[in-house]
Amino acid sequence: MQRKWWNVVVGLALVGWLPGVAAAQQPLPTVNLGLTSFLDGGPPAGPGLYFQEYIQYYWADRFLDQHGDKTPLLDKVEAWASVSQLIYQSDQPILFGGKWGLDVILPVVGLDVHQGPAPVLDATSGMGDMLIGPFIQWGPIMGKNGPVFMHRIELENLVPSGTYNDDKALNPGSNFYSFNPYWAGTVFLLPGWTASYRLHYLWNAKNEDPNETFFPGANDTQAGQAAHLNFASEYELLEKRLRVGINGYYLKQFTNTEVDGNGIPDSREQVVGVGPGMLWSFSPNDHVFLNIYFETEAENRPEGTRTILRWTHHF
Repeated sequence: MQRKWWNVVVGLALVGWLPGVAAAQQPLPTVNLGLTSFLDGGPPAGPGLYFQEYIQYYWADRFLDQHGDKTPLLDKVEAWASVSQLIYQSDQPILFGGKWGLDVILPVVGLDVHQGPAPVLDATSGMGDMLIGPFIQWGPIMGKNGPVFMHRIELENLVPSGTYNDDKALNPGSNFYSFNPYWAGTVFLLPGWTASYRLHYLWNAKNEDPNETFFPGANDTQAGQAAHLNFASEYELLEKRLRVGINGYYLKQFTNTEVDGNGIPDSREQVVGVGPGMLWSFSPNDHVFLNIYFETEAENRPEGTRTILRWTHHF
């Protein structure tokens, strides 16, 4: 019974808010898919306190199974997320010149589900899971003509503090802890032209209160391990003002999800998103990013369009 339900339900996973919508139990938790893009290897204005606000809209009318084939379960899903982030970057070196910092994120999520011919899903909105991440930021490696490379390592922790109800198929909170460290860097290719990446590993603890509808009688579920990557490249069109380029992400789950310790075949998620982006700098302390992603190659999850507006402010 559990395996039959899984093959239907996992295709509805709304993974991708940071952190935000954890969907029908038990797909991967919410992770950073495309929220960060250009110049990701370092802060724009050096040490200090930063605030970032993300507004994200996701829309999908294709829900794909483990073979990448469309399923008829839902007509459409729309989701909004408001994600608030505080970052403190110290000026105190602790490791090979790297300076310590702390990252705290809290999301608010709204969901709108349009049911298909056999409605089985309901949703709730509210606060998502908190992210807490200590990090080390290294300053730029300099070449003859300026910076060549800068990078950062962060140990992200997704804390199960968001709204969760085991009677609801779609919840803002995941109800389990996740460890999601990353390594981010920016390479300065030519004057005005850079390329950036953020590579994550994802490990998930057990959910000891799984959804009653999809896993009746189950004691626990555990989402599989995964890797996900954000990548971007942009060019400076207007000096210190406007940058434009392309941005993307790739998610690949590489171990099966488990129910009561038993692996579920064909439960691994995958998706690719690529699209245009821009960065407008009002000043050295205020920046606005706009990134759009069109998804493809999805398996066991929706395939749609993601739009992200981000404001960065340095105090």
